Amino acid sequence: MPFDPSTGSGLRTGPFLAEWYDLRDLGNAVGAFLDWIRDQGAPDWVPYVVSGLIGVVAILLWVILSQLAFIWIERRVIGRMQARIGPNRVGPQGLLQPIADTIKLFLKEAITSRKADRALFWVGPVLIFLPALAVLAVIPFGRGMFLTDLNVGVLFVIAVASVNTVAVFVAGWASNNKFALLGAMRTVAMLISYELIQVLALLGVVVFAGSMRMGAVVDWQSDFNVWVLFLQPLAFISFIIASAVEIGRSPMDISEAESEIVAGYHTEYSGIKFGFFYAAEYIAAFAVCGIIVTLYLGGWTAWGLEQWVPGWLLFLGKLYLTFFLFIWTRGTLPRLRIDQLMAFAWKFLLPLALLNVVVTGAEVLIWREADLSAGVALPIFGVVNAGLAVALILGWATFMGHLRPERRAKRAVLTQELGAIYYTPPTGTDEAVRTGEA
Repeated sequence: MPFDPSTGSGLRTGPFLAEWYDLRDLGNAVGAFLDWIRDQGAPDWVPYVVSGLIGVVAILLWVILSQLAFIWIERRVIGRMQARIGPNRVGPQGLLQPIADTIKLFLKEAITSRKADRALFWVGPVLIFLPALAVLAVIPFGRGMFLTDLNVGVLFVIAVASVNTVAVFVAGWASNNKFALLGAMRTVAMLISYELIQVLALLGVVVFAGSMRMGAVVDWQSDFNVWVLFLQPLAFISFIIASAVEIGRSPMDISEAESEIVAGYHTEYSGIKFGFFYAAEYIAAFAVCGIIVTLYLGGWTAWGLEQWVPGWLLFLGKLYLTFFLFIWTRGTLPRLRIDQLMAFAWKFLLPLALLNVVVTGAEVLIWREADLSAGVALPIFGVVNAGLAVALILGWATFMGHLRPERRAKRAVLTQELGAIYYTPPTGTDEAVRTGEA
């Protein structure tokens, strides 16, 4: 019997699994509750408002729990990568360390500098916190599991994310601190530069899917049984790199280069106001991972696996694995210099992203004009784009001179490879030179 997702019929494993599988859409319980409200004679606007409030509370609850969990996970994982233990004192295996850190932030005094612009100084943390939450509103966690399904969802994501530029500048300028202002201006330059890369990377996805609605992109990948990752590998890599800059994750966290500008644009912030910046980084990271999963990794679908496993579980699994990629890079790669990061955006990523958009447009035009079947066109496009991505990266790196022997990174010499260290006593001549008697 074929499987019917709407009723759960067709499963051969008995009613128990069928009832469990009904959890594939957590909106079922919400829909039943809203129907009960309508049956009580409530006005039409009441279920609409209640559904929105339930969605907001659900997103906030998921964000808070995920952030508390991944603060511990990230610190433990990076500790293992760097031959350390990580948090291990508060609670079993240090599990309560995130809660202790949160309590500390609430109890610490939130100092405002005497010369700071008090109004803007308080607005800055809120401005940087809200856009990340707003982006989560248009991300579909499963079929029908979204707060709002905008037909311009991709454009909404780009527009809302650009608000961070204003928030960073407000925080740095309002602090009345030269280091904070310098960090803000540095971050603004980085954000503007890499937002161009993000837009061009997402443009390739929109051209292939033919829609800017997030759910429509997932449906397109499900209908053709292909992830956009395999059709747009260069755009995928570009978007991940640009997103690391946008959310300030290592090795792209130039705005927080302590050895150069103290702590960047939030140098003067303490207590819960600093906590907003810290929380915003994690929320933005979850939002970026959600965008990557939705637009490049098939969203809640996985080549039919969503018929047996709830789609929202598949989505969260992909999201957490994508977030692990950012943890991995933070624990292993050194921080770049600001000039290296800016040159990489304008001289390397931007030309490649432009070429990728041109190639993508040509492929979609050929697909439509030649009336090719998806089973023939998409595999060819995937192979061509993968080979083209490798050729463009290596070719452009060669053209820019990055592959010259003198510019290649050298492997660090390990301590055990140095061998024994021998001490040679100074001769009489050396002693005379040292004391100035020669």
